[in-house]
Formats: sequence, C-alpha cells, structure tokens
Amino acid sequence: MKILITGGTGFVGSHLIRRLVSQDYECVVLTRNVSSARRRLGTAGCRFVQWDTRSPIPEDAFEGVDGAVNLVGESLASRRWSPEQKKRIFNSRIDPTRHLVEGLNEHAPQCKVLVSASAIGYYPVNLPDRLTEDSEPGDGFLPDICRQWEEEAGHLNPRSRVVILRFGVVLGRDGGVIAKLLPVFKMGLGGPVSDGSQIMSWVHLEDVVGVITRTLTDDAMFGVYNTVAPEPVSNREFSKSLGHALGRPAVVAAPAFMLRTALGEMSTVVLDSQTIAGDKLLEAGYEFLYPDIDKAMHEIASR
Repeated sequence: MKILITGGTGFVGSHLIRRLVSQDYECVVLTRNVSSARRRLGTAGCRFVQWDTRSPIPEDAFEGVDGAVNLVGESLASRRWSPEQKKRIFNSRIDPTRHLVEGLNEHAPQCKVLVSASAIGYYPVNLPDRLTEDSEPGDGFLPDICRQWEEEAGHLNPRSRVVILRFGVVLGRDGGVIAKLLPVFKMGLGGPVSDGSQIMSWVHLEDVVGVITRTLTDDAMFGVYNTVAPEPVSNREFSKSLGHALGRPAVVAAPAFMLRTALGEMSTVVLDSQTIAGDKLLEAGYEFLYPDIDKAMHEIASR
C-alpha cells in the first residue's frame, strides 16, 4: 500500500513510518521541511512532499495513494496556553485536516481509508464513570478541538473508511510525557502529581503504531476507537511504576498549586482524571503488546 502521512516527523509519526517501511509500505510524507524530514526518517520507502499546512496539499502527493494517516498537530505541551498559543494548537489540527480531506476527495478517489488522530481530551474530566466511545463530549478547550478535528475527518467521501483514534497519554522513551519525566526520575526527584489519585488512561507507543497499522488493512474497523491500554492507573501508580523500572525512589510529590502557577491552564492535562475504556479495540481482536503499566515502564527503562 501507498500511505499519505501528515505529522510524519513527530513522536508517533516517525515510529509509524519506520514500521510501515519495514513492512514494505510506500510512504508519502507531507512536511514543511523536506531536508530535515529526510535526515530524521531516512529516504528508503519514503517520498517527501513540501507542505506548509496552511495551503492546499499539492495534487501530485495523492497519486496512487491507497490510504492516509493524519497525525498533524502542534504539541499541547510546547508552551504555556496563552490565547495566541491556543489558537495555534487549534489551527494546527483543524485547518490541515480540512486540506487533507478536501485533497483526498478531489484527487484520490481510490483511497480506501483515512486514519485520523484525536485524543481522549474529547471526554469530560474528573467523573467517576468509565467512559466509552459512546460517551458525550466534555466542555472546554480540549473537547472543542477534538470534536471539530473529528468532524473535519468525517467529511471524507463515503466510499472510504474513516477511523478516528482517540489517543490516551502515549508513553515512549524518546518523546511525549516520558521524555520530560525521565531526567527528573533518574535523579530520584520524581513522584506523584498532587495527591496522585487522578486516573491516567495511557497507551504504549508501540501499541499506538500497532493499532494504526492494523486499521489500515482491516476493513471491519471504522468509526471511533479509544486507543488506550486495558488498565488505566492512578498517577501514584504511574509514578511508582516508572521509579521502580528505573531503580529510583518516586516519592517527591509535586503540589497542584505549583503546577497551576507554573503551567496555567495547561496544568489540567496532568491534574485532571479520566477513566477511558478501550473495549472496542479488544473486541476488534487487537492484542496489546503492553497491556499493563509495569511491562510498559520496564520496556521504556530498558532501552
């Protein structure tokens, strides 16, 4: 298959492309900086097309495309959420997804599937309930982004499958939250955030890549899937597991008020609690490589 990919140089995208190339897929990578993308991803199995995300995608990028994976979007943790930054976060997801879908509809009638990222930020926070794909969206900045992001992907022509993956907290050594926590925990200064009771719905990076790869070829998969490991954990359990895997104590708690002062509204990402169910993936027959937090942390610490 030939797969068109946005966000291919990011944390998830770069690992996905390496997996696809190893399985003899051909990848068409849309990128702002072709030379930088080539250095990061290599050239085997990839064609690079320059695209600044604010403009329509060049028509030749769609030639012979069998599927598309949409991972575009600025990191939520790149900087404090000022009004300007919130606008950048929003625009970095909504506008490029609209351009991608319009291009697929116009130039790639042969495209069989679009796999588009979303996030569990779609759901309400701090509820006692176990939330499923059928649960109602929350209110506020993150739910609004996710809802509109998914709506844009849903405008793909009905001949093609659309799969929406609502990612939990993605865990991998070279990016995301783990990359920020490892230096602190290695110094023995890690620990729970606030009282550590908030629930984290997480997923290992290798399972994210595995789920995306599965959805590209499984015609029975369509609609929304919560991409989270089967067992959510408390922040206290998460911190204890990471500390244990690294052979370091994990008892230095970070007070909530300090995070709110330092991070502002962004602090909700680590202070809020969500128990998200990924039952649809299990029903589809996906077998998680890392179903529990200790196995995931052991893999991360051993690399």
